[in-house]
Amino acid sequence: MEKRQLGNSDIYITPILMGTWQAGKWMWVGIEDEETIKSIRAAFEAGITTIDTAEVYGEGHSEKIVAQALSDVREQVVYASKVFANHLKYDQVIKACEGSLKNLNTDYIDLYQIHWPAGSFNSEIVPIEETMSALNHLKEQGKIRAIGVSNFSRTQLEEAMQYGRIDSLQPPYSLFWRQVEQDAVPYCIEQNISILAYSSLAQGLLTGKFGPDHQFAPGDHRAKNKLFQGENYQRAQKALDQMRPIAERYGCSLANLALAWLIAQPQTNAIAGARNAEQAQGNAKAADVQLSPEDIKEIDRIGRQVTDHLDNDPVMWNW
Repeated sequence: MEKRQLGNSDIYITPILMGTWQAGKWMWVGIEDEETIKSIRAAFEAGITTIDTAEVYGEGHSEKIVAQALSDVREQVVYASKVFANHLKYDQVIKACEGSLKNLNTDYIDLYQIHWPAGSFNSEIVPIEETMSALNHLKEQGKIRAIGVSNFSRTQLEEAMQYGRIDSLQPPYSLFWRQVEQDAVPYCIEQNISILAYSSLAQGLLTGKFGPDHQFAPGDHRAKNKLFQGENYQRAQKALDQMRPIAERYGCSLANLALAWLIAQPQTNAIAGARNAEQAQGNAKAADVQLSPEDIKEIDRIGRQVTDHLDNDPVMWNW
């Protein structure tokens, strides 16, 4: 899989990244550690060498699972982790990073990201200057190689950039969720900041596996996803029906088509999770789908039948 430079750093990432929110188990159902380890390993063997995790995913459980899956090939992979919104004071950032280093069984984290801006989820409001000071210190020590942010608006991103180099932004971004295009994408292009899109398959909606009357199991957070509710969900089903002939033409799955469209967008790479080895291998195949300019435009048009009806709130869930 051809790699891409991460921002201005000396790190090179795969355009498809393995997401491991589900590996933490919290807010997911039916997740087994053994299967998760197999899926992460399968992703690596299929060419996905960039792995995204976070301290908050199962309170470190996801990071530990990543370590179990990949410690023997650590030098061949790029680890991206995150510090949560309640750990953004200087000393808290340092402590959180040490915890993630231990969980990941590594001496360094390639990309360390602020998971949510200070104040999110009723967390304490900490000046970005203080948080960036800690991150810059970790970078100088060699404990992290690059700094990123997640769920930041353009304004927040610009402010963070005043205190140090930001090499990536991780927003919710998919064919069915595109608010970031109107906000931060132009700035990312201008500043050469890589976009690492999460929920790149709209939490599975873009795979086409959920029928018109699907009901999630109790405890599955996707039930609160705005795209799975009411008219949004019905519009998505119609859009998927229009995408199927295009996927057939390329000999790929709907998921691959959606990921291929996403990584064809400026600066954009796609984080995709997997419950099992088969899904992980399937995600990797998206990098081989080379869409024509005409089909990129057609898929764009189809997706807008969903996104044109959404509000401007960048948060995907009704939490």
